Amino acid sequence: MNQDCAPYRAETLNDWHSSRALVAAIHIFIAIVEIALRDKPIGRKMFALAPDFAEKTKVLAANQGLYNGFLAAGLIYGLVTGDFAFKVFFLLCVAVAGIFGAATASRKIIFVQTVPAALALLAVRFAI
Repeated sequence: MNQDCAPYRAETLNDWHSSRALVAAIHIFIAIVEIALRDKPIGRKMFALAPDFAEKTKVLAANQGLYNGFLAAGLIYGLVTGDFAFKVFFLLCVAVAGIFGAATASRKIIFVQTVPAALALLAVRFAI
């Protein structure tokens, strides 16, 4: 392995064990549930939905899931490349989405999205 790449690779590998990887994993999970499992028992339970409502809103949720997938993709890109700006931008997007979701849908979203994103932003800021 090229010696110039060693610090970058070590930093990147350590990054996968951080809060930023957790935030990406949360959004991958949310995307999968919203896109493919909303009308299944796990999706109905996760979002507290009646079966008929879950079925009627399946397409809308799939669109929303795609956005969560894009957030995860941006977070993963930041992790892989180590690009500080990407990490910060996508973590801020997640935090804002969580605040909006908490204000408009369910207050628990702040704990699922905003709190992990805010902790990850602190980790990025202080290079933890």
